[in-house]
Amino acid sequence: MGFQISKAVIPAAGLGTRFLPATKAMPKEMLPVVDKPAIQYVVEEAVGAGLTDVLMITGRNKNALENHFDHVAELEETLKKKGDHEKLQKVNQSTDLADMHYVRQGDPLGLGHAVLRAKMHVGREPFAVLLGDDIIDARDPLLKRMIEVQGQKNATIVALLEVPESQTHMYGIATVEETDTDDVVKITGLVEKPPQGEAPSNLAIIGRYVIRPEVFDVLEKQEPGKGGEIQLTDALMKMAGAEEWTGGVYGVVFRGRRYDTGDKLDYIKAIVQLASDRDDLGPDLKAWLKDFNAGE
Repeated sequence: MGFQISKAVIPAAGLGTRFLPATKAMPKEMLPVVDKPAIQYVVEEAVGAGLTDVLMITGRNKNALENHFDHVAELEETLKKKGDHEKLQKVNQSTDLADMHYVRQGDPLGLGHAVLRAKMHVGREPFAVLLGDDIIDARDPLLKRMIEVQGQKNATIVALLEVPESQTHMYGIATVEETDTDDVVKITGLVEKPPQGEAPSNLAIIGRYVIRPEVFDVLEKQEPGKGGEIQLTDALMKMAGAEEWTGGVYGVVFRGRRYDTGDKLDYIKAIVQLASDRDDLGPDLKAWLKDFNAGE
């Protein structure tokens, strides 16, 4: 059986160039999705899966991330004096979520390099990695399921999503073998963003991983791959091929709701989808969208 997992690593050092000029002075992770920054959804997901220790891998100009998860004494005092307990509760929610830690990535050498920066904090125990561009709906608990499978297999677990063939070149794609569990597959191969028409399957890696600590040993020796970066996908491929040492790599096929905040159109769709499901916003928004579409 595996270890009790308590640590989450969230890489957040990217420049967010696809959202310029909005991200010129503000981290892309702080862009609001309805009324919370995208990064808060990710931290809440980790906490919801039972992870209490969160390490964020940051870079220059990312101070807003640390500030968001810290106390703001003046704001809290002002809300207390006003008796605005509802807003105060919302402010304190992000402060009290988890035990937050931060380390800078330094050189922007890719996702594998960002994960390697977590080595000293994580130690020799399995840990979760959550990427900020993917928001997983709280009603579809993916990470909790991945941690459960990790405990059963004592292996590294990645999240997989079935995507249309026309989109396979945008993701890392897995070659898999079925297991006796419907939503679990064994991974025998991984390829990062294969050319159009050359993908080995339609199962794409999305931004959730539960990884054994042997990944650090692999990443320390990892040569730069695609784009001159140290690719996490390459390290996972090596781990899949060294099962006797690493326990192998398995995938959990996710069939729930996922919102992509990685590009502008998908970001807007995510806001509309999440707002539509809320009791306070949904009815009026849906009515407005109906009228808006009718007016085209």
